[in-house]
Parts: sequence; C-alpha cells; structure tokens
Amino acid sequence: MKQLARFCYTICLPLALLSAISGKALASEDIAKKLANPISSLISFPIKTNFDFNIGPNDGWRATTNIQPVVPISLNADWNVISRTVVPVIYQNGVVAGEGSQFGLSDTAQNFFFSPAQPAPTSIGNLIWGAGPIASIPTSTDRFLGPGTFGLGPTGVVLFQEGPWTYGAQANHLWGVAETRSNTPDLNSTFVQPFISYTTSDAWTFSLDSELTYNWTANELSGPINAGISKVTKFGDQTVQFKGGARYWAATTDASPEGFGFTAEVTFVFPK
Repeated sequence: MKQLARFCYTICLPLALLSAISGKALASEDIAKKLANPISSLISFPIKTNFDFNIGPNDGWRATTNIQPVVPISLNADWNVISRTVVPVIYQNGVVAGEGSQFGLSDTAQNFFFSPAQPAPTSIGNLIWGAGPIASIPTSTDRFLGPGTFGLGPTGVVLFQEGPWTYGAQANHLWGVAETRSNTPDLNSTFVQPFISYTTSDAWTFSLDSELTYNWTANELSGPINAGISKVTKFGDQTVQFKGGARYWAATTDASPEGFGFTAEVTFVFPK
C-alpha cells in the first residue's frame, strides 16, 4: 500500500491537475511567448512528469516529476538574475535488476542566469541571453535515483524571438566537486537543449526540442527528442499553462530509456 501511495503521488498528481481544468479557456499570447523563453521576467512554477520505458536489462520504466520554480530578480534597470531550480521526484520499477522499485528524490539542479533586462534587436529577431553558474546538489535519497555528487559548472542560454517564433539553445556543464557516496562515477557531463516553438494568437504553443547529455567519464551520449503542445488558460483566478507531449530517445546507452515516452506538465504563472 505504501508503494501504491507513492506511485499515485508521483504519477497521478500532475495528471489530475491537467484534467481538473474545464470551461472556456482565456487566451494569453504574451504569457505563452514568455513561457517559451526559459529566462523571461515571469514568475512561474512548472510541474512536469516524464514517463520513460525500456530501461535496463529488465525493460523497466520510470516516472520523473520535475518541480521547477522560476523566480526572476531585478538587480537594476539593466540586469536581471533568473533562478531556475529543478527538483526531480522519481518513481521507477524494474530499472535495477533484482532491486524492485524505488521512490524518492534525485539530485537537485540550481541555475542562476544573469541576463540583460531588455532584448537586443537583430535582423533575425530579438536576441535574449543569459549566463551564470549551475550547481548539482546531492539531494538523492537512494543510490539508484541519483549519484549524490555535489557539482559545479557554467550554464547559459541564447534565444531569439521574432513574431510567433522562439528558437535557441540552452547548455550547461557540471564537474563533480564532492561525493557523498563511495564508488560513484566521476561527474563530468555536458547538457545541450536546442529548442524551437511557435505560439498562436490564442495562446497555443507547438514546441520541439532535444535534451542531450554527454557523459565524458563514460564517453556516452544519451537523450530524447521532445514534441509538445501547450495552452495558456485560467483556472479560476490562477493563470496556468497545460502541456502534453511525446518523446523519443534518439541517443541511448545501456542504462538509458529506449523508444517512446510521453510527458504531462502544468505550469502555474504569476504575471506582474
């Protein structure tokens, strides 16, 4: 019963939030375009669950719920700093041979982007960029859910917005600084996420991106390609964006998922 409760919390909660909305949607093109920009000056609270399958020798499966508050802070008239936190909550079953299922936290990622307050006009759209540090915080509650390594490195994002289009890329690199568990592989990985999206006048957004990670210790590349559809609407007085999508693991390792998965996401938005 305890495992069943954990399963429902991890997987069913985001889907319940997605299904709770009813009634006529209130379109907000501006908010939808801001949400397509990962370093916009918009307070938001995304909760996103990725479902992945065919993991490991027993073809196990995993649900990863990322709790990701985004808080922009105005430093002065010219500069902002955007805090992006990613706290992964994982339920997995059959992923590790002979170990059954696991539920708990993985390691937390904390990003800080220093970004100009105003975009720079160019011939291909308004240029928006941000750069700063990223830290991997060893919050994992199980050795099968995260390495438990404290890591540091640089992070950055560059994007353009022109009309309904948003396109660019986000990247970071992490080096391990301190380990909390023995026999843990060295943390030395690069993450790259190119993305493109199209937002309609009634606040529908169609997006395509990939999440590629290169493990320099193992010399392995892994990651999915994601396609999604989202909509900004109102849930009472609360502005929210609901999103669903499919993903395909285009680059795989022996330990990564394979084939298709899917995502469900709800983002609570707090416009100024």
